Amino acid sequence: MADAVRHRTKEGFTVLEIGGGIGALQIELLRDGASSATNVELSRSYEDVARELLVEAGVAERVERRVGDVLADPSSVAPADAVILQRVVCCYPHAEGLVRLAAQRARRVLVLTFPVDRWWTRAAIGLANVWPRLRGWKFRAYVHPTHVVVTAAAGEGLALAERRVGLVWQMLVLARDA
Repeated sequence: MADAVRHRTKEGFTVLEIGGGIGALQIELLRDGASSATNVELSRSYEDVARELLVEAGVAERVERRVGDVLADPSSVAPADAVILQRVVCCYPHAEGLVRLAAQRARRVLVLTFPVDRWWTRAAIGLANVWPRLRGWKFRAYVHPTHVVVTAAAGEGLALAERRVGLVWQMLVLARDA
């Protein structure tokens, strides 16, 4: 993912990562020329470890971390040159809204990873959802067709520039200048 961002941005680019966890990808991009990064995460559980890693990497002053749901308050998230959603699309039942919002915020490139829509991926995620359901948890994982994600981003002016497909995961790179 970092290579995809680096190839489509210029020195001093800005990063918005939605669901960035502890921020490892942001740290890598900040070391490689990003001027700043914003991380928006649903869970507070990453914050202590993230803070330690950012300080250790010497980039804490260049990262803004927020806890919240970007879909609940879209105006709170400023645009960035590169927007990243790593294994986040699969956490939302309706990918279109999240992808549209991310695409609106991407000045140059949107990079996403999410499960490939294949029978074995749907079966595996269906099985993985049994445990949360039995425990009474709200969380579920979802498989979304690639064309739904591409169409949502295209509606905001991005075009598919690259697609890498693995056994379970795929990466899409959508760019304004594709």
